[in-house]
Amino acid sequence: MFQLSPEEAKSLRSQSAPYVFTEHGIAMLSSVLRSKRAVQMNIQIIRAFIRLREMLLNHKDLAVRVEKVETVNQHHGAMIGVLAGEILSMKKAPATKRRFGFQAEKKDESSRIGSSAGSPGASKSR
Repeated sequence: MFQLSPEEAKSLRSQSAPYVFTEHGIAMLSSVLRSKRAVQMNIQIIRAFIRLREMLLNHKDLAVRVEKVETVNQHHGAMIGVLAGEILSMKKAPATKRRFGFQAEKKDESSRIGSSAGSPGASKSR
């Protein structure tokens, strides 16, 4: 029998760190307790430990895959942090106003259509 660590106890609803049994502790407890109900409960608990052990052995490949996913997730998280920092630095930089799109050049008044001064025939006819 041992007591849970503070981190383990946080995941429980209990306010204090409870005492818990290992699989071997449950087996020893069943030899001490003599009532039928206590024996049946200990048998069920031992079966739960056995199923848990079997699941861990059968799904070892799944555990390896989960670990790989967590590693990739940490790597991507670091990259996202770098990108977020770059975006923030770009937001803080002074924005230069640059016009975009089609812009017509400004022309002299004399080069307008319909102006007599700008037309080639207008200077000769006078």
